[in-house]
Amino acid sequence: MVVNYSQLFTMNVSGSLFRIAACALVCFYVSAVNAQGNKSSWVYTDANGKLSYKTLEKGDRIMDFSDAGYMGGGVALPIVPVKVTISAVNGDNTDAINNAINEVARLPLVNGLRGAVLLNKGVYNCEREINLNASGVVLRGSGQGTDGTIINMIGKAHVGIVVKGSTNTKTTGAKAKITDAYVASGTNTFNIDNANGFAAGDSIRITKPITDKWVSFMGMDNLVRDGKKQTWINGVLTTERVIRKIEGKKIVLDIPLTDSYDATYTDNNTTVEKIKTTGELSQIGIENLRITCADQAVAITDAHYSGFKMGGVRDAWAKDVSIYNAVNSITLTGSRITLDGINMAHTLPTKGAAKPADLNTSGAQLLFNHCNITGDNLFFMATGAKVTGPIVLLNCIFKGNGWIQPHQRWATGLLIDNCQVPDGGIDFMNRGEMGSGHGWAIGWAVAWNCIAKSYLNQQPPGAANWVIGSKGDHDKKPIPFEKAAPLLPEGIYDSPGKKVMPESLYLNQLAERLGKQAVKNIGY
Repeated sequence: MVVNYSQLFTMNVSGSLFRIAACALVCFYVSAVNAQGNKSSWVYTDANGKLSYKTLEKGDRIMDFSDAGYMGGGVALPIVPVKVTISAVNGDNTDAINNAINEVARLPLVNGLRGAVLLNKGVYNCEREINLNASGVVLRGSGQGTDGTIINMIGKAHVGIVVKGSTNTKTTGAKAKITDAYVASGTNTFNIDNANGFAAGDSIRITKPITDKWVSFMGMDNLVRDGKKQTWINGVLTTERVIRKIEGKKIVLDIPLTDSYDATYTDNNTTVEKIKTTGELSQIGIENLRITCADQAVAITDAHYSGFKMGGVRDAWAKDVSIYNAVNSITLTGSRITLDGINMAHTLPTKGAAKPADLNTSGAQLLFNHCNITGDNLFFMATGAKVTGPIVLLNCIFKGNGWIQPHQRWATGLLIDNCQVPDGGIDFMNRGEMGSGHGWAIGWAVAWNCIAKSYLNQQPPGAANWVIGSKGDHDKKPIPFEKAAPLLPEGIYDSPGKKVMPESLYLNQLAERLGKQAVKNIGY
């Protein structure tokens, strides 16, 4: 696909007008009752104007995704005052930018913030990565257009901007077992055998053992590639939550669970531990700039330039950032992060069958709002192993031969809301022996009022995936590399080809949980 950068720039600049119109439209839908459009049988607005949810036989339901995003959703990104301003210099600008960031990092925190480094308009050639390694610091440019602030990666392949904290989690004594025979996906309550030592406000880690019987139940115990046995998943699955309240031995969580907990497959050994986490960075932002590099005709195993990475962070954001020609453009492994108005484009596709992921989402409570990607032979968005959401893609447009495809080893809690993939697909699938035995990549995922060329919506054992109110062809396939095998069962399709009300699931869930002001806070 040929990319016209000048046209894209025009679209980016004028996009603010489009978003104002879109915001007005969505705000109407937030307050509207089901006066028009189809009604989903899985989530719908009842006679009292509240969202009502249909459950599966064991009580599983589509979860409330509204805790995704900065500060847990519904909180406006802060406007951080500028403390240091610099201009581009000839040669390598890496040290100049990092020195300015370090200068701001030495300032005291005020309400969690230190200040912003402002890069004046110009081209900042950088031979090494720019590092944001202190809380409360923002790197801000003077525009993401061709006449704005351009961080141009040169020299050896590297990542443009790196935000890196260190997440150190320790248990603090209190520990219990879940006593329920089954805890449904989408719920926020369960019972434990001993509530002593737990209190409202405690951070906890829920640990589910991965047993041989569960791997077998999922059909993932016989993966073989090139004559070698592949391990789909082992160890444990963990989820972190905060206790909202305790009622006897009943725990009520702040955020619903993205997965189910079936004692049949856990040997009644799902545990809850009180934890304390240190070392994470917070209140960090990247704003209003462009990251570029030379054309890259590479395979993903080759050295390549990437846009930015955020890891070991909580409550961070990137806003109004354009990235051109990067490979594996953005990687997130933190929590409560919002990416708003991110634009990515590629002049050349990557080489080979293995594809990069422009949005590599291996964190939790992630919100991608109004993000746009143009390119071929790539995953527009992919998840890592054992990822527990919620993760939300909202009003994103991805053009070219690519896919939204959760990637490997059982991610849970993904919502794709009003997104468009006109030339590619949205896949909730069993990837079988692909990669190194990626197997079932996703459970408890939802595509809501989307448009795609195709959907591969497959049904994992004991779980569900939904495609609701979405337009596009429905594919049916066996496990990859097993063409003679039977087609895998389809996931749930509801109102195919015709949108449902409410228009946006995420925005309506957010309005119901926190009020309409929360929707306005994030730009709608």
